[in-house]
Amino acid sequence: MAAVEYRDMIIVMQRNASHQHVENVVSHVHELGYRAHVSAGEETVIIGVIGHSRPDQLQSLSDLPGVDHLLPVTKPYKLASRDFSPLNSLIQVEDVTFGSDEVIVMAGPCAVEDERQLWETAAAMKEEGVRILRGGAFKPRSSPYSFQGLGVRGLEMLDQVRREMGMLVVSEVLSEDQVEMVCRHVDILQIGTRNMQNFALLQAAGRSGHPVLLKRGMSATLEEFLQAAEYILANHNPNVLLCERGIRTFETATRNTLDISAVPVLKTLTHLPVVVDPSQATGRWSFVGPVARAAVAAGADGLLIEVHPRPTEALSDGAQSLKPARFQELMIELRAIATAIGRHIAPACESVSSASA
Repeated sequence: MAAVEYRDMIIVMQRNASHQHVENVVSHVHELGYRAHVSAGEETVIIGVIGHSRPDQLQSLSDLPGVDHLLPVTKPYKLASRDFSPLNSLIQVEDVTFGSDEVIVMAGPCAVEDERQLWETAAAMKEEGVRILRGGAFKPRSSPYSFQGLGVRGLEMLDQVRREMGMLVVSEVLSEDQVEMVCRHVDILQIGTRNMQNFALLQAAGRSGHPVLLKRGMSATLEEFLQAAEYILANHNPNVLLCERGIRTFETATRNTLDISAVPVLKTLTHLPVVVDPSQATGRWSFVGPVARAAVAAGADGLLIEVHPRPTEALSDGAQSLKPARFQELMIELRAIATAIGRHIAPACESVSSASA
């Protein structure tokens, strides 16, 4: 029987392997034309090997000092795999850390509509301890006649709130040529469900080095979802947040079908933080709270929630937006659930006076 060839593998180092042993192995990996990804676990160091050289050459790495054994990688995603990084990744965005014991809540309007709406919502969110404001400047809509967002003007408004209120901002980028511009105004790039397999955009977002919130495609399997994340990671950007926002099924009672089981499954398959968007998943404000509570209980590292001071006047997705008062009630409920499972959510702040535009 012919020997099995594989292009990617994991090198498991011996427990007593020195730093010099690790450096020596990494050097050999590079000499063979591969990339090395070093991950230090609690007991040992593993080195992920990725590339497109001659697979038979990899066998020689087993003879290097400090190497315990080699493991072939069979998953199509490598850097996203927990095999490559056994420990949870902590994604740092300024003073906010995703993947720790804190469950991060990002909230705000679906779309930036005007200055009054944005400032009013931002002030209400800050009062509730929300440090990351969500808001769409560019809106991909199914109908060409629906509100498409304010574009650059919307980004400028978000940037002003960001600077003057001391909040971080997450907003969607729609195309490769927008990446640099959007990066100048926001802290986290959001790549929506329709662009999950826009590979040029994924690579551009990766090259930017900016944190990326990647939403699962409405018809994507979890493997396809992780392969999309791999495009960003492979472009030397480790700052990826995975967002489950529901998939398309035969059910019409909700906007999408939230795959709540995706949270623990993804936590098993990958080291990347997992966020849930209950607003896009359900499409109805009355369902957002129960689904958000379920997401925290299931182990989600963050939530993305739509809030609008006057949902009936919203130009985009008002039916799924919470009013600030209901959001306040939900935050109390979410903090109780987080505490019950050994995690926490930032407490509410003292009243923040609304800034005038």
